[in-house]
Amino acid sequence: MKDLIIVGARGFGREVYDLATQCSGYNIEYTIKGFLDDKADALEGFDNYPAILSSVEDYVIQENDVFICALGTVQWKKHYAELIQAKGGNFINLIHPSTKLNTNAVVGTGLLVFMYANISNDCVIEDFVTIQGYVGLGHDTKIHKWAHLSSYSFTGGFVVLEEEVTLNTRATVLPRVTVRKGATVGACSMVIKNVKENTTVFGVPAKKLDF
Repeated sequence: MKDLIIVGARGFGREVYDLATQCSGYNIEYTIKGFLDDKADALEGFDNYPAILSSVEDYVIQENDVFICALGTVQWKKHYAELIQAKGGNFINLIHPSTKLNTNAVVGTGLLVFMYANISNDCVIEDFVTIQGYVGLGHDTKIHKWAHLSSYSFTGGFVVLEEEVTLNTRATVLPRVTVRKGATVGACSMVIKNVKENTTVFGVPAKKLDF
């Protein structure tokens, strides 16, 4: 039996705790040991959660520990997951049992996949991707490391999301479109053409935002 530790004890961390209790491995392959967070009082006022053990930086990994990273911002997810990996820690997947993995779908490690996501035929999902509830991935979608797909977002067939891409709530990416590394698609936006690296697009159709 492994001891699962959730990296991040803020709002998303509390959601990931419930995801962990709903997955088939709970109390069979792992129990939940607690959280890592540098805000020691992050759970103050919230009942029914395990304790914050320490910060990521101070935690000493034990033999049976496994990890999942519950940080909603791509850059921080990558930062803290790599800190754990540098200490020798291993990550697992949490995939809700209502999720559909269709024929030939391939997934990496460190994944978070919430309820009623549909991962269609021949999709490839690399490590440390977060897929929130009710996301739909069209056939042959490729999602690279560290990407974050918020609830109700959708990709058409042959879409490519490169590393560190964020799709916000209800974002739609039409078939055969590529969203380049580090780009962000705003909520309720429709992407009809390729998105350049490290840009933010928003609207219908989605256009680049300048800040």
